[in-house]
Amino acid sequence: MASNPISAEGAAMALPAEQVGTPGAHSVARQADARRAAHQLEDNALILRAQTGDRDAFETLVQRYDRDVLRIALNLLHSPEDARDVYQEAFLKAYRNLPRFRLDSSFYTWLYRIVTNVCLDHLRRRRSRPEDQAPVATDAMHDEVPAQDFFDRQSDPAADPEQRVLGQEIGQRIDRAMEQLSPRERVIFELKHKQGLRLRAIGEVLGTTEETVKNSLFRATRKLRAQLGELL
Repeated sequence: MASNPISAEGAAMALPAEQVGTPGAHSVARQADARRAAHQLEDNALILRAQTGDRDAFETLVQRYDRDVLRIALNLLHSPEDARDVYQEAFLKAYRNLPRFRLDSSFYTWLYRIVTNVCLDHLRRRRSRPEDQAPVATDAMHDEVPAQDFFDRQSDPAADPEQRVLGQEIGQRIDRAMEQLSPRERVIFELKHKQGLRLRAIGEVLGTTEETVKNSLFRATRKLRAQLGELL
């Protein structure tokens, strides 16, 4: 979620990173935490208004997080139709339960919990009825969320037809590998590597401990490496 550090130029390149102002991993993490804290204050103000019946305030909250919600659903379910269903169900649940939301937790964590629970329900139903799975329309998925897909490995796949084909092949291999994960492992991997959440935050989203999340992430990564060792 944080932007890549900007490298210094000219004579400054000979200086240590801390002297030229290039943020390290801890600095980037602190900046991300500061942004989240500011967003939480803004969210809390909107939530208080929405809890009194201000629908415009709730609509603003939806607009803040709608792309994140849809992206999570698409990356987890790989079905535009299912993702739209999750999107509608998640925000409907958020609206109905908003009066009970307490401001001592972050809204995005609370919303992600709702979204991931709905996605988990879809994934479990899909596993129990694999015949119900529809073919994935890759172009339709990209139309829903124009950002680059999983791992963001291609710099500009549209600029080079061969690179675009290669990117599609890699994407298909990744999709098949992800299917080997359990629904919970898939959710954890998505929240960590695509949404950029820390393990503690993922634990809050899923209602479990940081250590449990860490173990699940380790298992998920090991499974993916077994399938995609040369790509990772």
